[in-house]
Amino acid sequence: MLKQDVARLVTTPLDSPAYAPTRYRFTNREYLNVFYRTDPDALRRLVPEPLTVTKPLVRFEIMRMPDTTGLGNYTEAGQLIAVEHEGETGEFNLAMYVDSVPAISSGREFSAYPKKGGSPALYVDSDTLVGTLDYGTLRVATATMGYKHHPMDPEEARAEICSPNFMVKTVPNYDGTPRICELVRTRITDITVKSAFTGPARLELFAHAIAPLADLPVLEIVGASHIITDLTLNPVEPVHDYLAD
Repeated sequence: MLKQDVARLVTTPLDSPAYAPTRYRFTNREYLNVFYRTDPDALRRLVPEPLTVTKPLVRFEIMRMPDTTGLGNYTEAGQLIAVEHEGETGEFNLAMYVDSVPAISSGREFSAYPKKGGSPALYVDSDTLVGTLDYGTLRVATATMGYKHHPMDPEEARAEICSPNFMVKTVPNYDGTPRICELVRTRITDITVKSAFTGPARLELFAHAIAPLADLPVLEIVGASHIITDLTLNPVEPVHDYLAD
């Protein structure tokens, strides 16, 4: 392999890349979102400057992705925190638990999504939409929502999914010191809302040392949504360099 060919590689292994070098298009991407109020002090301990916590709100999400360009069929779950950056409201993506190694690798390497392994699921149980997250053999989250109780305004659904998303991108040097440490921003703009509903919802989080979702306790459910979309992810852009500080 020539040196110039090595420089053009997206990822390794050289003969079997960990993920496809493509822009990811999601067809029939299905969301269960549960918005809840939590302890504001717990949020302030986790949200990095220069982001600020505007209100003590968390979105627990489970995303079912049955048809993804280059990645196939997988599911994710995680927590996002309501924040503000330089007057722009958005969400800080705290953690994502994913059942696909290619999706974890591409999300972390190619972008800045805070992904780690987990076993999420999203399904309909009689008249109830159910989302669960297991870490190893233990259940760490269970979300339920009444199935398609009330139609949701498509523009409201679009606003939920297209909220600006902030994440921390870190890459170490070989000696363990930071090589890249940035706050990045992305936002979905290419989206078609195909279905959107609201309904009554509940969320249980269970204490776990390595999957600490319950460190942001559920104090009050403030809303829920069930949304199906087609969308394309946009690249991230850096908005703050922590090493420059």
